Amino acid sequence: MTHSWQDKVKKPKRNRYRPLIYVLLALIYVWAFAGIPFEGIKETAGQVTKAIFSGIFSPDWDYVYLPDGEDLLRGLLDTLAISILGTVVSTVLCVPFAFWAAVNMSRSRWISGSGKMLLSFIRTFPEIVMALLFIKAVGPGSFAGVLALGLHSIGMLGKLFADEVENMDTGPTEALIAAGATRLQILWFAVLPQVLPGFLSYTLYRFEINLRSASILGIIGAGGIGTPLIFALSSRNWDRVGIILLGIIVMITLIDLISGAIRKKLV
Repeated sequence: MTHSWQDKVKKPKRNRYRPLIYVLLALIYVWAFAGIPFEGIKETAGQVTKAIFSGIFSPDWDYVYLPDGEDLLRGLLDTLAISILGTVVSTVLCVPFAFWAAVNMSRSRWISGSGKMLLSFIRTFPEIVMALLFIKAVGPGSFAGVLALGLHSIGMLGKLFADEVENMDTGPTEALIAAGATRLQILWFAVLPQVLPGFLSYTLYRFEINLRSASILGIIGAGGIGTPLIFALSSRNWDRVGIILLGIIVMITLIDLISGAIRKKLV
């Protein structure tokens, strides 16, 4: 009876601030939409929309494979290769950063804090910004896309890996320390068996994100299917735009299904 009476007393206190929160959210939405310039709908909007949908629903199937020159399959394979290489590069490089940023792997919080700050700094730069920088450094092409995805993914994967290391069970580690094991033996027999499934799961998740990002990076010249997509959009070749979008949807859907099935077995 006491617990039910306390619950009745606490509920009004919790609900007291809900109207204020709703009002604040409404004001934020009003302020956000008020800053969007709206100059009306152009007269050609209907014609352009009709052309886009007609191209999407009647795609250029001949562009799927062309014996001479670039086609849809080559662009999709290039995008897939960029995302795979970018994920591999980031996974290998972020493991030391993860142990650096993990609190339970450092003797001082200043050490782990500096690692977390570095990972946060890397995450502040979007993939497109990094791709533009690498295009200036190494030139346009797939290599710039791989470097952009690889460096940007270190920030996210490093944080997730560090959280996985911090949440592991310290029992096996303490047992090996009491038995006189070296740091390499502790890492190999106590740490890696616990964190490796989580590492692989996060890597697959990041690979799905990189695949979507690689489809866009080609628009700015970083290789992949985005390059023929921007050319088709510029020339208003809606039939080709339709087949490219359809190919991207099919590829991402298949990769999501395969990756999701693998993650379920790992976790």
